Amino acid sequence: MRRVIDYGERGQVTVARKSSQLPLLATEELAVVYLRAANRPQPALITLSGGSTPKAMFGIMKDPRFWRRIEWSKVHLLWGDERWVPIEDEQSNAGEALRGFIEEMKLSEEHYHPWPTHLTDPNAAAEAYEMTIRILSGTMEGTPVLDLVFLGMGDDGHTASIFPGTDAVHEQDRLAVAHHVPKLDATRLTLTPPILNAAREAVFLVSGTGKAEMLHKVLDGPIDVDAMPSQAIRPTAGRLRWFVDEAAAAQLERE
Repeated sequence: MRRVIDYGERGQVTVARKSSQLPLLATEELAVVYLRAANRPQPALITLSGGSTPKAMFGIMKDPRFWRRIEWSKVHLLWGDERWVPIEDEQSNAGEALRGFIEEMKLSEEHYHPWPTHLTDPNAAAEAYEMTIRILSGTMEGTPVLDLVFLGMGDDGHTASIFPGTDAVHEQDRLAVAHHVPKLDATRLTLTPPILNAAREAVFLVSGTGKAEMLHKVLDGPIDVDAMPSQAIRPTAGRLRWFVDEAAAAQLERE
């Protein structure tokens, strides 16, 4: 049983009874987006995220019953953000996906694109990733359009690696940036609001009681993107959706 709540310009919220249903919803959405793009000459551009729900998706994605539904030569996988660590590191979002399903399914290296954390300079890595997206999309000027962006939301309101109080939330020129996050005392790489908001579909995956208060603030409260960067995600021509469990939805005001 699921219920759907319309939050207008803040998105459509699908509430699943259990968190275990979220990976199923997410992978099915990936398949639907692929089908929408299948007849286009250019491949679908799908951006994955880190976190527990995307990790749970891996088992579904490598299941032959799912995998064979998609012609993977017509898909390019990207990542919305990354830690400044080697891909072999257990904290790497792309590395986790490689070990979780990509290597086992023998997906061609031409069709998945980790952030280049092997470079010596994170700013150069961000510039290189922007160029990768431009080449894949065939959009050397203007803002490329991604078909599907999966996003998480932290209990502090951050999304991707756009954290409260950082300049990345107001970035308008660059599609990808490297920046220092004081809260973590770490360097993060992230796509920025302009390209995230140009997506045909952006989907937040949120679960657990620890996210309930922040989800309530993001969806029901006043707009304050500096405090809650998740509110900066408002697709300009696409659709914004939230897949959440009952625990995360517990404080929402709308029904």
